[in-house]
Amino acid sequence: MADYPTWKNDELKPEATVRVVAEDIVPEAALALSKSALEAVENRLTKARTQLILDKPFLGNLVLRLPLVAADSWCKTSGTDAKNFYYNPEFIASLNPHQIKFVLIHEALHCALTHFARRGNRSKHRWDLACDFAINPLLLKEGFQPPLDVPIFRQYEGMIAEEIYPMIADNLDQEPMDQHLYDDDFDADGKKSEGKQLEKQLKNKPKKSAESKQNSGKNNSNNSENLAKKPPKLTPDEVKKLSVEWQKNLASSAQLAQQAGKLGGEFAKLIDFFLQPQISWQALLAQYMSGFARDDFSYSRASRRSDEAIFPSLKSHQIDISVAIDTSGSISQNEIDEFVSEIDAIKANICAGITLLACDETLSEQSPWRFEAWEMLQFPASLGGGKGTNFNPVFDFINAQNNPCDVLIYFTDGKGKFPDSAPNYPVLWLIKGKQQVPWGRRIQLN
Repeated sequence: MADYPTWKNDELKPEATVRVVAEDIVPEAALALSKSALEAVENRLTKARTQLILDKPFLGNLVLRLPLVAADSWCKTSGTDAKNFYYNPEFIASLNPHQIKFVLIHEALHCALTHFARRGNRSKHRWDLACDFAINPLLLKEGFQPPLDVPIFRQYEGMIAEEIYPMIADNLDQEPMDQHLYDDDFDADGKKSEGKQLEKQLKNKPKKSAESKQNSGKNNSNNSENLAKKPPKLTPDEVKKLSVEWQKNLASSAQLAQQAGKLGGEFAKLIDFFLQPQISWQALLAQYMSGFARDDFSYSRASRRSDEAIFPSLKSHQIDISVAIDTSGSISQNEIDEFVSEIDAIKANICAGITLLACDETLSEQSPWRFEAWEMLQFPASLGGGKGTNFNPVFDFINAQNNPCDVLIYFTDGKGKFPDSAPNYPVLWLIKGKQQVPWGRRIQLN
C-alpha cells in the first residue's frame, strides 16, 4: 500500500467504534440509534445539500437528484444504485460538514458520469476502483475534503475511468470508498468484488455469543425496520433508461450553473467531454479523410448519352498520405496493428498512396515504406525505436520532398518535441492519452 497514498488528517478522529455482529461490521452506536438521532443525521445531509446548491449549483443540482435513504447494516459507508443515495447513519454522523459534501458529490458523480452503464465486460472490482480514482482527485482539486483514509491517486487526475482501468494492478489490495449497488457483487471470474478487507478483519474478531446477539437484536428491532434493505442490481432496461435520464440531469445542472455564473474549472471540461457526441476515432478519421478524396466531375471528357445533353464525366486522382508512427515505446503492437488496418481500409476507399514513416528520436533507418493505392498496407517486420520522442525528423523528411504530401497522419501519445510552427499541409494527430497538441487536428484514440 506504500505506493497508493491516501488522504489523512491526524486532527480528525472517527467518533464510532466498530464491533462484529454476525457477519457484518456495524458501528457500535448504529445498533441503538434513536429516531431523533436518525433525524439529526438526515438534517446534516440536507444542510450540506443546501449549501452545495448555494455555493456549487452544478454539483448541488446533481446531488438533489438522489433521494436520501438511511440503510441497514449492509451499508458500511455510503452507496448508490443510480436511483438513491444510501448511507450508514453512524458513518455520516462521524463526518464533518466538508466530508459530508464530498461523499454526497462522490455518489452523484458516479450517476452523472454514467459509471453504472460503462463497465461492459471489465472486472467489477477494478472498474469500481477506476471510477473512484477518476472522481476523488477531481474533488480534491476543487477544494473538497474527503473522509479519512480515502485513496487519492493524483497521477490519475484529469483521466476518465476507461483510461485508469488498465493502469490498476489485478492484485491491488484496495477497496472502493463506497458501494456501487447498480451492479452485482461478483467479477467475471466469480470472485466477490467487495469486502476483502472486511473478511480479513472478521477472522481476527471474536464472535459474539448467542445471548449478546439476541439482546442487541431486541434493542435494535424497532430502528432496523426503518432502515432500507440492500437494493437489487439494475436490469438492462433500467440501465438504459437511467443513462438517458442522468445525461439530461447533467445537461440541466450545467445550464443552471452557467446561468448563475458558477460553472468553471475541471467540471466545465468534464461536462464538455461527456455531453459531446461520442464518436469512435475510426469514424472521425474516415470523415476527415473523405474530405481529401479527389473525386470530381469534368467536361474535358464529356459523357456520351442517348439524348442531346452533354454531361460531365467522373474523374479521380490519387492523393498522397504520409503516415508517421511513434516508436518510442508508448504505443503497443496491438494498437499499431489496429491503426494500420484502419488506414488501409480508408486508403482503399479514397484511392490513396501511403508513405509510412517510423520515428522515435530519429527516423527509422528502413523508412520510408511506400504503398500504392492498390497495395495492401502492411506493418513492417521491425520499426526499431524505443528511445525518446521527437516529431521534427518526420516533418523535415516530408518538407525535403519535391511534392509534399496531401496530409500527414501522426500516431502517437503526443509527448515529444514539436516543430516550432505548423507546416503548409494538414496534420492529423491520433493521440493515445490526454496530451494536447500545439496545432493540427487532434483525434482522441482512448
